[in-house]
Amino acid sequence: MNFKIRSKITSGYIALILCLIIGVIVVGFQVSTLQTERNKLMTNTAKVQTLLSTLENHTLNMNRSQRGYIVTGKDSYLDPYREAKANWEDNWNELNVLMEGRPDQQESLDSVKTHITRWIETAGEPSINLKRNNDEAGIKKFYREEVGRSEIQSTMATLGKIRSDEISHLASEAKKLDNVNNKIVFTLGLFLFIAAIVAIFFSSFISKSITNTITGTTAAIRHIAQEKGTFTSRIPITTKDEVRDLAVATNDLLDDLENREWVRSNATQVVKNYQGIDAIKQLTSIFLSQVARITRASYGSLYVRNDKEGKIFEQQTSFANSYTKIGRETIALGEGLAGQAALERRVIHLTDTTGYQMISTSLGDMPPKEVIILPITFEEKTIAILELATVNAFEKLDRIFLKEVVSSLGLTINSVLTRMEVVQLLNESRAMSEELQAQTEELQTQSEELQTQSEELQAQTEELTNINEQLEERTREAEEKTAELEITKSDLERNAEELIQSSKYKSEFLANMSHELRTPLNSILILSEMLAENAKAENQEEDEEFARVINSSGKDLLNLINDILDLSKIEAGKLEMIYEEVNINELPLYLKQSFTHFSNDKDVVFNVVKEDDVADVIHTDHKRFQQILKNLLSNAFKFTEHGSVNVHLYNPSLTKEQQRISEQWLAISVTDTGIGIPKEKHELIFESFQQADGATVRKYGGTGLGLSICKEFAQLLGGTITLDSTEGEGSTFTLYIPSLQTGLPNNVEMPAESIFEVPSVEETPDATQTDMPAIVEENFFKNKRVLIVDDDERNIFALEKTLQQHGMIVDSVRNGRECLNFIEKDRHVDVILMDIMMPELDGYDTMQILREDMNIELPIIALTAKAMKSDREKCIAAGATDYISKPLNLEQLFSVLRVWLTTEVM
Repeated sequence: MNFKIRSKITSGYIALILCLIIGVIVVGFQVSTLQTERNKLMTNTAKVQTLLSTLENHTLNMNRSQRGYIVTGKDSYLDPYREAKANWEDNWNELNVLMEGRPDQQESLDSVKTHITRWIETAGEPSINLKRNNDEAGIKKFYREEVGRSEIQSTMATLGKIRSDEISHLASEAKKLDNVNNKIVFTLGLFLFIAAIVAIFFSSFISKSITNTITGTTAAIRHIAQEKGTFTSRIPITTKDEVRDLAVATNDLLDDLENREWVRSNATQVVKNYQGIDAIKQLTSIFLSQVARITRASYGSLYVRNDKEGKIFEQQTSFANSYTKIGRETIALGEGLAGQAALERRVIHLTDTTGYQMISTSLGDMPPKEVIILPITFEEKTIAILELATVNAFEKLDRIFLKEVVSSLGLTINSVLTRMEVVQLLNESRAMSEELQAQTEELQTQSEELQTQSEELQAQTEELTNINEQLEERTREAEEKTAELEITKSDLERNAEELIQSSKYKSEFLANMSHELRTPLNSILILSEMLAENAKAENQEEDEEFARVINSSGKDLLNLINDILDLSKIEAGKLEMIYEEVNINELPLYLKQSFTHFSNDKDVVFNVVKEDDVADVIHTDHKRFQQILKNLLSNAFKFTEHGSVNVHLYNPSLTKEQQRISEQWLAISVTDTGIGIPKEKHELIFESFQQADGATVRKYGGTGLGLSICKEFAQLLGGTITLDSTEGEGSTFTLYIPSLQTGLPNNVEMPAESIFEVPSVEETPDATQTDMPAIVEENFFKNKRVLIVDDDERNIFALEKTLQQHGMIVDSVRNGRECLNFIEKDRHVDVILMDIMMPELDGYDTMQILREDMNIELPIIALTAKAMKSDREKCIAAGATDYISKPLNLEQLFSVLRVWLTTEVM
């Protein structure tokens, strides 16, 4: 039996541990039972309190959400109500399970469930339905009678009683557990006393047995030390404890030292035998025979690199060669296991040699048992490969010896190969020297012949030089003309590109302008037509609303026409500037009054800051000055969804050129935190008819004239406008204006260019010349549901009033994305009136998604104010059933509706 010192020491504590184990088992069982009961009590109490709070929150959330929805009418207020209604019963069921075995608490929970259910049935759902039905009388009655209030109060009171009862129950159970804990403490003290007595008894018994064994082992180690390193003696092993492990480890160390001495002595003998040899075959033969003898190898072969790149290895010698030659003549790097060992510079040891070459003796052939392949390296490169096979086995000591001996062979082989290369190069050098001397004599003779020929060529060369100079002169002239033609061609191509781009921008501008003009014109024509229809009716409020929309549309139309006229006058050079005094002190108040409502509508901060050193008065054209500021601020608010718009008035630093125009200048910067403008489009946006987004489908609208007019006005006033902007971060437009009492100097000339090149557009019917639409059969259109998709409130208002007068049910959305969401939720629509130019998602893409992705087959009538010739084809291709251009002809509109409401979409 292996009874170690640790075991002896440990055995002394076994009795103590047994006592402790018994005590721990008894006490642990009681503690575990106590802990389980306490944990169960605390867990259940915490869960009950949490569930009670959750149930209270659900009750209050349903009550608050129901009242919030009744007050505001917003459906988002019902989200907490729906969530609480869906979850309160699960919380109640979980609470009821925790109360099993406590009938009084379960009875209270049943009362809570009854009150909540009754509140939902009598107060929650009925009141929400009253609000959905817009039953104001029912809602007032609901609040007057305070329906459900008693149920909520009863619920909260009952939940409070359950919570207080749970606290009393927790205190009672905790007191019981404290009594059990006192008993456990007493039991633990008794077992500790018994364990101390047992430990004292066993410690004195075990210490004697340990000292006797250590004394015997020390004497044996001294005897080995007196043998002076012969490593032949071994420590006798007589015990089975840790001293035995020490003796075994020491004996293993002596074995290892003896093996190392064997490897060192044999490796030294092999190296000694091949020292001084300068022939590679002799070196490899001696090395291989020595190594095969020491490792008891039966077969062997040694390959040495025979090219400078080290990719081919040639067999130099073999051991125990038979009538069949051992191995291949050459091995390529990476070829076979030997080539792979050379490539990876690692030893390959094979123990399965099936199919290997047989080892021959005088009596027959036998297969080898093991094969080992070793790469021989020098400076991290393989220069030789050693392969050995044996019918026995390569012991670990043999493999260590082989690795040791080949580590020094690489240097020796490299030295021999280097010496052989030097000898070969020396011999080649001698042969080349003799050959060179013969060639030198032959060249001497040829040189004399060439001297004579050179004199003849001299005269020919002078003649050719003159001809060459004439050709070079003509070549330079041709190259200069070619360069001039290339410059002319480049200028023509650039002008052609600019002309094409200009034509494209003007076409886009006119298409956008068509939309901007026809949109308010459409509202004016429809509402004026409705006013004419209602001439005999006495619906004054509706007529006033029609008139307000007509007035608003007319103003928008007038502003667009004024912008076009201003730009035309500027480029024709006929815009007159009237210079007068402008009070700068009043400017901040004027800007605040003019644009505060924009900042309030968009929830954007608006600040105007004027530096103290700014002059009180400057001389300029007051009207054009204000128009520039209005355009800049309108753009700033249009493209800023959140953040701020800031105006800063200050005196700029003047250049010499500016000082020649005027000694007094004013700088006004307008900074916003909007969408920003890409750097490559900073110059583009000041050109006529252009925006940073030049496409006709855009998010923010506009014609692209505002900044162009601002730039031209600033130049006419002697100033300029600069831009500093980063896309996604905002923009800063800075207006620099000089104070000029008598206007610009006479030597300043302003350019005058023609700006309009009108593309052909599709003719649209003149609504002012059409007759009033015929009376549509009310029974035909009654209760037909139509969806209007348009981003212009005036168009929606006009169409809603027109269609509702004929009994149609009208829904409206503001863009294509809202249309898709509407149709996804409710497909009970008879016809869709689809505007084309809208933000976010235009009419073309919306119709294509409805047809191809959502498979909607109901009639879609496209309405557009662009009226380009190709618009009808584009609308039909995108999925429109029919097409009507703005301004709308009501008779045409109802005629188209009548046709498609009686015909299925093919």
